[in-house]
Amino acid sequence: MTTATQILGTSLLERIGNTPLVRLDELTTGMPGIQILGKAEWANPGGSVKDRAASAIVADALRRGLIGPTQALLDATSGNTGIAYAMLGAALHFPVTLCMPSNVSPERKKYLAAYGANIVWTNPAEGSDGAIRMARKLAAEAPGAYFYADQYSNEQNWLSHYHTTANEIWAQTDHQVTHFVAGLGTSGTFMGTTRRLRELNPGIRCISMQPDSPFNGLEGLKHMATAIVPKIYDPTLADENIPMETERAYAMCLRLARRCGLLVGVSAGAAVATALQVAEREHAAGREAVIVTILCDSAEKYMSERFWTEAPDIL
Repeated sequence: MTTATQILGTSLLERIGNTPLVRLDELTTGMPGIQILGKAEWANPGGSVKDRAASAIVADALRRGLIGPTQALLDATSGNTGIAYAMLGAALHFPVTLCMPSNVSPERKKYLAAYGANIVWTNPAEGSDGAIRMARKLAAEAPGAYFYADQYSNEQNWLSHYHTTANEIWAQTDHQVTHFVAGLGTSGTFMGTTRRLRELNPGIRCISMQPDSPFNGLEGLKHMATAIVPKIYDPTLADENIPMETERAYAMCLRLARRCGLLVGVSAGAAVATALQVAEREHAAGREAVIVTILCDSAEKYMSERFWTEAPDIL
């Protein structure tokens, strides 16, 4: 008779990380010696890169006794971190309250409802900054009711990528990575991965990307010049920062879908468009490159966006 100790399996937390690298060879046709690789973060159980930071923040809070069956986690989110928190709260049995702009995609709302999270909707015109202000207000009004996780200031955010994402990229490229590209939201992915990659090889160029204007469709990313800047963000860390237009991100999402068979989210499309810009520049200079970027999530939370059917042209 099989006993419980003989059954093999993994827990939810054990499934976070170790995501595959996807080769985007269609993009580099005609550019010998150039590779673009995307970290397929939709393979995480919550479907996005935010599982990494959320799980580190939750694990740290559990160790310190800050959350539990009657102690709620509170945070502001534009979507994916909230989904990760809600998933973890359901699995580990602690309540979750999230402040979120009311104009997030219908798919995100359905995920959060399915996990049973409590949502405080905020003014869509204020974006993620409005959600941050509401979370701060709730935490100040009822300090004993919540553990305010504050992903924008929590050191566990970037440390999760320092300990996992960077080391995975280093191993998966057989130490050959030359460039790292990531978008800026909380900035945790870029900060943590860059710090560790620089220790492994100071010659790796690390390039951040953010929306080109405060009014954009790159959900989850911040235009740092006009937004509430995350405390964990260090603007001096990037070798270069590249602004990205929403339309180019949409076009790249379509190109990846129709030419590569990959359905990715809008921020992933923006990251790949940035990586392609870097690739074209390296090729023009006659250099070889192994460029790794983060595919934050798949397109499943964005399929209600009109650009999938209304944009006839692709890059």
